[in-house]
Amino acid sequence: MAQETLPDRSAAKGPGEGRPGASGGEPASPRAARLSGLRRGGRAGWPRTLLAAAAGLAMWLAFPPIDLTPLAPVGVALLTLAVRGRAARTGAWLAFVAGAAFFIPVLEGISRIGPDGWIILSLVQAAYFLPLGAGIAVAARLPGWPVWTAALWVAEELIRGRVPFGGFPWARLAFSQTATPLTPYASYGGAPLVTFLTALIGGLLACAAVAAHRAHRARRARPAGSGADDAPRPAWRALAPLAACLAAAAAVVGGGTLIPTPASGRPVTVAVIQGNVPRLGLDFLGQRKAVLNNHVAATHELAAKVRAGELPRPELVVWPENASDLDPYAEPDAYNAIDGAVKDVGVPVLVGALTDSPDGEKVENRGIVWDPRSGPGDYYVKRHPVPFGEYLPFRDLLTKLITRFERIPRDFAKGTRSGVMRLGPATVGDVICFEVAYDKEVRDVARGDLLVVQTNNATYGRTSLPPQQIAMSRLRAVEHGRTILVAATSGISAIVAPDGRMLDESREFVPDVQVRTVPVRTQRTLSDRLGAAPEWALAALGLGAVLAAAWTARKNEGN
Repeated sequence: MAQETLPDRSAAKGPGEGRPGASGGEPASPRAARLSGLRRGGRAGWPRTLLAAAAGLAMWLAFPPIDLTPLAPVGVALLTLAVRGRAARTGAWLAFVAGAAFFIPVLEGISRIGPDGWIILSLVQAAYFLPLGAGIAVAARLPGWPVWTAALWVAEELIRGRVPFGGFPWARLAFSQTATPLTPYASYGGAPLVTFLTALIGGLLACAAVAAHRAHRARRARPAGSGADDAPRPAWRALAPLAACLAAAAAVVGGGTLIPTPASGRPVTVAVIQGNVPRLGLDFLGQRKAVLNNHVAATHELAAKVRAGELPRPELVVWPENASDLDPYAEPDAYNAIDGAVKDVGVPVLVGALTDSPDGEKVENRGIVWDPRSGPGDYYVKRHPVPFGEYLPFRDLLTKLITRFERIPRDFAKGTRSGVMRLGPATVGDVICFEVAYDKEVRDVARGDLLVVQTNNATYGRTSLPPQQIAMSRLRAVEHGRTILVAATSGISAIVAPDGRMLDESREFVPDVQVRTVPVRTQRTLSDRLGAAPEWALAALGLGAVLAAAWTARKNEGN
């Protein structure tokens, strides 16, 4: 083969690969090695470090509101190329660089509650990429490495979405692919399968790049004077893996277009209310009253338009999270205002309200079924309150160190049962705010005929977070084959069809009333039946590949 004519195997490697000294393979002094490492950006080298940063930025651009969705697998490919062939420790560092370049811009909406919290959260999330990068560096030594490295992305998201404090599963790869040919795969294996396939395409693109580089190197290494019939053969052999990798990526994309996403079902007319939030300048109590009054007024307006024949009569209505920050059980004015609006529209309303817990020590974030005849009835309490936002871990210590936490005088209680409730003619499955990012919570309530997301995005308005939350809802619609009603105080509210299509969508910071006849479905998807099994199986596959590669390397060292 052409490569065998090279006088020194290290000559075929890039800078710093396989050559301990500066030239001729002579050992360098420790000081020279350190200086050389600094010039190359440490052990990783500046080219690879910059490539890792570019990987993170590419993945960020794939997410809403920019939505350059093909860049998600491109980012995975760039990170894989940066890490592949490196030691596990170097791979971990490169992945952390990519994670920081990704999470800092993708979570920029968190800066509304403080730049320090934004940067700290982003870097904590980037830290989950440390074992991911180490694992990719090790697993990429095995044949079929695009599969094993893709499975490691699922493992990273599994851990990040659970540990600590229940995890933070925002900005998963799957949530960048909510209107692409990969979206239908969610109905088979949920968000974890979509993440796996997104990363697999990225791995296959990296595989194609490696094959193309080898073909180019084989052509350049052709010995002088070789015969015309002999020289091209190594290069053409190297092109076969290139074609195979690209064909496999195309097959994954094409396969998604063949998966059916049914959107038919029993018709039900629904309404989603976005009352909006008041302008700044009111006192705290005035703000709370104004938010409630806005939603009451919008519901009265809906009722008036129904009576005038301008809108069809809805069979159920959904208000957002925090539509009433005044406890309707304890505040007669709030109770009467809500009850009057519900009686006026004449159908059950799912009301988002903050209430005292039964012991009076905590706050409950509730979705309350409010009937026009019997008043408040069944309810759901948010099961995943936000740590450091709705409850404060290590309260005694942190309140002494950070005075800002005094804004959380009482913790929110954690709900203990699912949000499946009867709302007029349909059974709805309710999740509140960022619970839509959690597979388990949404899967648990997908037993309902409709899915509801009650949210309050006013703090994060006009940032990337509201459109990212809508993207999650679109994926959940396909994953569970359900219409999803998203009600937000200030936007973005939406009605999403079971196939992920946007039937209606509000602008931010304006009042809006959405009325639509939507399909109500009871059929369960394969993803519903499999539950968390695909995620755990793929994560185990990635971990198994790392262990196999490490065992093989140790075995080879012993020979």
